Amino acid sequence: MILDQPLKKLFSSKPGKDSNVKSLLKSISWRIVGTIDTIIISYFVTGEFVMALSIGSVEVFSKIILFYFHERVWESVPKVKADDTQKEYA
Repeated sequence: MILDQPLKKLFSSKPGKDSNVKSLLKSISWRIVGTIDTIIISYFVTGEFVMALSIGSVEVFSKIILFYFHERVWESVPKVKADDTQKEYA
């Protein structure tokens, strides 16, 4: 495939870490699920579909941004291997 290698580079980074693009796509897909959930709950609470849509549309953008930064912070936390743990206490 022509786009195979460029796409592979776009989605890969250091071994064991997600790329920035993959984190962004994960945050967007998760927000779609979360927004549908928010709209459904808002509809049950308010009983108004228009109000539920407006609540869902407001929170979708803020939560994408928050999740992206949350994901990047967790990616920056060093991962401890089982061997490293034993060396610290030896």
